[in-house]
Amino acid sequence: MTNSTKELDKVVIKFVGDSGDGMQLTGSQFTDTSALFGNDLATYPDYPAEIRAPQGTVAGVSGFQVHIGHTRIHNPGDNPDVLVCMNAAALLANLSLIEAGKTIIVDTDSFKQRDCEKAGWEGNPLEDGTLDSYNLVEAPITSLTREALKETGMERKHVERSKNMFALGMVYFMFNRPMKYTESFLEQKFASKPDLINANKLALRAGYNFAITIEAISSTYSVAPAKMEPGVYRNIMGNVATAWGFLAASEKSGRKLFLGSYPITPASDILHELAKYKHFGCRAFQAEDEIASVCAAIGASYAGNLAITTTSGPGLALKGEAIGLAVSTELPLVIVNVQRGGPSTGLPTKTEQSDLLQALYGRNGESPVPVIAPSTPNNCFDYAFQASKIALEHMTPVLLLSDGYLGNGAGPWKIKSTAELADINPPIVEEGTENWMPFERDEKGVRGWAVPGTPGLEHRVGGLEKQNITGNVSYDPENHELMCQLRADKIEKIADFIPEQTIHGNQKGKLLVVGWGGTYGSLLDAVDSVLLEGESIGLAHFNYINPLPKNTREIFEQFEHVLVCELNLGQFVKYLGGTFQDLTFEQYNKVKGKPFGVGELTEEFRKYLK
Repeated sequence: MTNSTKELDKVVIKFVGDSGDGMQLTGSQFTDTSALFGNDLATYPDYPAEIRAPQGTVAGVSGFQVHIGHTRIHNPGDNPDVLVCMNAAALLANLSLIEAGKTIIVDTDSFKQRDCEKAGWEGNPLEDGTLDSYNLVEAPITSLTREALKETGMERKHVERSKNMFALGMVYFMFNRPMKYTESFLEQKFASKPDLINANKLALRAGYNFAITIEAISSTYSVAPAKMEPGVYRNIMGNVATAWGFLAASEKSGRKLFLGSYPITPASDILHELAKYKHFGCRAFQAEDEIASVCAAIGASYAGNLAITTTSGPGLALKGEAIGLAVSTELPLVIVNVQRGGPSTGLPTKTEQSDLLQALYGRNGESPVPVIAPSTPNNCFDYAFQASKIALEHMTPVLLLSDGYLGNGAGPWKIKSTAELADINPPIVEEGTENWMPFERDEKGVRGWAVPGTPGLEHRVGGLEKQNITGNVSYDPENHELMCQLRADKIEKIADFIPEQTIHGNQKGKLLVVGWGGTYGSLLDAVDSVLLEGESIGLAHFNYINPLPKNTREIFEQFEHVLVCELNLGQFVKYLGGTFQDLTFEQYNKVKGKPFGVGELTEEFRKYLK
């Protein structure tokens, strides 16, 4: 029986099992319940690329890690404090992540000899001493689920699909979480299938009640709500936040939203989300391929819409020529790249930052585009909005570099009203404008946007080089060089309209840590832990990459060492080195399909601070 409750500031829990065990749903429900309870949190879904990997093998293991806290949470955690394993393969794939003394919950029904052999164990880890250094909670979860649901009359295979709810009930008891939110979710999800509602509720409660009686769970844990800025919050995934940022930009700009997309992991959820909002005037078009999707978006932009196309690295490669067309025609377009491991098909369900050079340079000819990157799942909203604002106000394609960790990860987001957002003012040319020319520019170097069908503003655009001002086709070499320079200058001038770069921690000193995109949470916590040791360290995390903020050089010159950390082999550091050729940059890189761990980063930082 439970005899104590321990207060924790934060805890990391990971649910792992076979792809069919419902670990993503289980983790999402624990996450949503914790968010509604008031905890700050960060998540990291980790699932295989194979649609149907062999059951019971390491290749088929799916996981969901969630970090909840009474304090502010910036990353999904290095190592789990509690590991919930639904089979032997899941334990083998994750055992190296959990430290001695931590808790492992296992479904003993999935550790028979054949299960262990199929997973790759030499013996049975529950019997050979492998887990002696852990707080092991053994529970026959599958058979207890069958027992709890035996009166329902459901088929055995349907009964066993509810075992994830049994495991979730156990964890809810351990961490004093209410079951009511998940029960409400089940009622909504299976509204037309009352037998499934009943079965999952029975399994959830059975797991909770079993946890009350098991002696291995001698203590429960409490993680109090976090102190958050007052407001209305919801738990939001990065891809959903991205979609909502575009909806907000459409509202603020007065331009209808058009998405041309082709499904690709891990970007497809943006398409799924925007397809729900036809009533907001959003048109979501699933094209037959990547090239068709971006070309449709360019057509929509020409017609006066806020046009978006979404993809990942392989799709961005296919879109390259069309993006060059948008550069040449100087039409607004936002290209979202939710990066994944590469090259080629690579690691479709793993995160990486290896498309930066592709985003900066991956087109033929002189075709510069602004590149910006969100840094948390919830600020995907802000940078989708900002990418739209830059595209519309500066008449240019913009590349928004998200990644698999950001897109699939989640965290609390304070809901914003449109009144809080900046105005977006596209340079629309109005009917009756006299002496208008298609490529006449304002002081920002931006041409006017004449929507087709506006009387008196008939014009043509295309992929051939244009004569300055008139837009007529031109093969004149002097004009071509001028147009290339004008387009490049326009992108550089965007630096006048973005915020200056800030530094977290020391504003000058021995070590400046530099990052960009989705590495922010891990870098922030690592820098903060070293700051607590009294070291001279700061963090400059970049969201605006091309152009860089105007004070970038000034920041770098304030530190003895500048260490660039990124999830690739050194792409941002190459870009910085080429931009500031007289400065020296160090680098720390990781290309394993996983986010940085706070521990590995702090160890690296200390090398420069000795």
